[in-house]
Amino acid sequence: MYPFRPADPIQRRGPFDDPRFIYELKHDGFRALAHITPNDCRLISRRGNVYKSFSSLRESLMSLKCETVLDGEIVVLDGTGRPQFYELLRRRGEPIFYAFDVLMLDGQDLRSLPLLERKNILRRVVRKHRRILYARHFEQNGCDLFRLACDQDLEGIVAKRRDAVYGEDWFKIRNPNYSQYEGRQELFEKRVKTAV
Repeated sequence: MYPFRPADPIQRRGPFDDPRFIYELKHDGFRALAHITPNDCRLISRRGNVYKSFSSLRESLMSLKCETVLDGEIVVLDGTGRPQFYELLRRRGEPIFYAFDVLMLDGQDLRSLPLLERKNILRRVVRKHRRILYARHFEQNGCDLFRLACDQDLEGIVAKRRDAVYGEDWFKIRNPNYSQYEGRQELFEKRVKTAV
């Protein structure tokens, strides 16, 4: 039913600097593809499931008044702009959509366009929307951005080749000391046992 699959960045141990790449902050939330029309919005998980919750976010995204598929992360931010995974998990706070790519716009498949061209289109599509946070990128200085992410206790960064098609040469570099990872494995193991 949904022809678009979210790209899966390759895990990489450490950050790097490379003029061929751009770097984005990695926000901790629920990965989603937002299938948006003026009359409907479906948020699809990385496994292809439709999120049943987030109705106010879905309604808000329909106000874009276009037909598009955005790639991003559903997040809840605290007062300092940091993602709060457990608040999102417990459905507390106002979720927003952290958009980092656009796959389709008004019937045109954009995945074969270079990344920076897609990001320019994305910026125009989501401009000034109150429930969408556009993923700003940084040029060349992946090591500096990663240090900043670690200093601010953020999840990490994603490196993407600036001229690549959708999903090609995407790398995620996680902060090994990210505080919100603590206890997460046990929490999800418990949830799986409860569900069985």
